[in-house]
Amino acid sequence: MALGHHNDEKIVYVGDSRVPKRNLENVPPDYSAFPGRSEAFIPNFLLKEWMVGCVALVGFLVLTIAHPAPLGYQADPTNAAFIPMPDWYFLFMYQLLKYPYVSGDYVVLGTLGIPGVAFTALLIAPFLDTGKERRFYRRPIASALMLLSIIACIYLTKISWDHYQHQLELTGTTPEHILREEKAREAAEKAAQAGQNGGSAPVDPADLPLVQADDPAMSLMEGAGCLQCHAADLKGQGSVPALRGTGDLHSKEELVDIITNGQNGMPAFEGNLSTEEIDQIATWLALQKAPTE
Repeated sequence: MALGHHNDEKIVYVGDSRVPKRNLENVPPDYSAFPGRSEAFIPNFLLKEWMVGCVALVGFLVLTIAHPAPLGYQADPTNAAFIPMPDWYFLFMYQLLKYPYVSGDYVVLGTLGIPGVAFTALLIAPFLDTGKERRFYRRPIASALMLLSIIACIYLTKISWDHYQHQLELTGTTPEHILREEKAREAAEKAAQAGQNGGSAPVDPADLPLVQADDPAMSLMEGAGCLQCHAADLKGQGSVPALRGTGDLHSKEELVDIITNGQNGMPAFEGNLSTEEIDQIATWLALQKAPTE
């Protein structure tokens, strides 16, 4: 190496031949040196995928901690109109388990066998499909399996949702979250109207107390099956109205007619209850009114 005090002098480094050259056979060469070929799956590509997965997982955990999942509606075992449904991303599996050869006696095949095969194939796919071609039309097997999986998930999800909508129409059921939204909207509109008129907001019938709650009519209604639809506390459920505050809506004669002949999907109890029992129930329901100040 030339030494001097001038900055423009050229410095030349001489290699030391005593340092042996090392051949790292286990380290693959950089894939950019081979035009048209991809990088090694292990460890290059897999390491980058793991890093991206870790970042996504940390972000997801932060999101779940910052915004906890809201609680659903309180379970009501007396609500016979409720149609259970999973979250949308499980609809395809929910629909798959309805078919005869993956449910019933074959439920293990449907819950463990088929999903196990699918996820196992996904895990070993990089080891089976070792081609260097990245264009999907040059990889017919992998592309066909991917398209088949996507089409199957979309088809099963749509069939499950259509069946759910059909069940709602068939039973005349309105989902609970829609009913709650409608009731909240009606309550807000009534409160706004009451505020404009200078009055007080109307009371929800379900919040009214029962008048003479120990009346024998309550036992008659329980024996007739009225509580199965109107709930044990008579606050109603789903599209079935509450019986609290009924006296403010109907007279005793109207209640006798409704119980005897039925109305709005309610069955007729003529023949199941005697005239005296119907009169006793109607008399008690007519007493269910909002308390006066």
